Amino acid sequence: MDLIFETGFSSLFKNGEELCGDKVEIARTENSLIAVLSDGLGSGVKANILATLTTKIIVTMLNNGANLVDVLETVGSTLPICKVRNLAYSTFTIVQINYEQEEVTIIEFDNPGTIFLRNGKVFPLKMKTRKIAEKEIRECNLKMQEGDLLVAMSDGVVHAGVGGVFNFGWQWENVAKYMEKNYQTNSKQDARAIACWLTDVCLNLYSERPGDDATVLAIKARYPESATIVVGPPEDPSKDRFVSEQLFNTTGKRVICGGTTSKIIAREMKRELKVKLLSLASSSKVPPCGEMEGVDLVTEGVLTLSRTLEILKLSSSVDDIQGQDGAAELAKILVGSDNIRFMVGKALNPAYQNPDLPIDFAFKMRLVDSLKDVLHEKGKSINIEYY
Repeated sequence: MDLIFETGFSSLFKNGEELCGDKVEIARTENSLIAVLSDGLGSGVKANILATLTTKIIVTMLNNGANLVDVLETVGSTLPICKVRNLAYSTFTIVQINYEQEEVTIIEFDNPGTIFLRNGKVFPLKMKTRKIAEKEIRECNLKMQEGDLLVAMSDGVVHAGVGGVFNFGWQWENVAKYMEKNYQTNSKQDARAIACWLTDVCLNLYSERPGDDATVLAIKARYPESATIVVGPPEDPSKDRFVSEQLFNTTGKRVICGGTTSKIIAREMKRELKVKLLSLASSSKVPPCGEMEGVDLVTEGVLTLSRTLEILKLSSSVDDIQGQDGAAELAKILVGSDNIRFMVGKALNPAYQNPDLPIDFAFKMRLVDSLKDVLHEKGKSINIEYY
């Protein structure tokens, strides 16, 4: 099974500014990942323009196969000159990952050093220094392993607390120790949550009035998580057994959506189906969940799926999802999965034919398609099968 590389970033704006002077740009192709974090000179609008130009140029050129020399020469000749300091200046960190070889290239120019954790410990990077287009850059290459974590940052992170909590700021060594301590106990959290750990601490060290823009980019190597969601019974009852066995033969999370569907699968697989007592106490408008051995989640059908879609549209990570009803639990499973398989039954539910209910078979199909679209936007691989 190939590794996947999860990305997440978080930024703080300098106090009093409406735009962040840091910028993160991420591009994925079939074979690679390119991520750039740039810190523009100064703060506010001008810094934002510098950082945005830098990240766009670097990502676009590298994505089109340009070499590093051409990229850096283009950056240097394109950026506007600061009249006050007579500099066309922005710092940056470039991360390129080759999926097939599972190899990462890290290139740094004037940003704080990248933190790399392996087996929960800070792993020293063997950086080499060379001069390209009048810029002294540092770079290294290494193979990625499951659980590896890469953290790039702007200097607003290492300067957090300067003149207040710390005389000289938080400093790189303390940031690295903090990451090491927290990652050992929270390694299951996603990359965005990990990036937020650092910016949350920075905000506290700045007494909630950041003296500089602070941005963190986290990239985590892990094996993909999968989920199989059965929605509705098959159109042909002779396929009840086949669909049930398909669900139980999968790895990863297993979910059944629909009361009739869960009863069919319980019957075919000779499993007891019962109401989850804790869900009865919920104040949610979503119907209560069920329980079945070997299945991670059993929910009602269309109403739960509709609410799940609403939650997904407002959530970027599992940490954004509140509540413990069926819709929230399903949303957490979907956000936490990389490869998602929907097994959609085409049988007509008699309840949907009630003229008092605005639900029909076409509505269920549109609902699954909408879920697919939202999940695609979140970078998920979706497969839909109809029965």
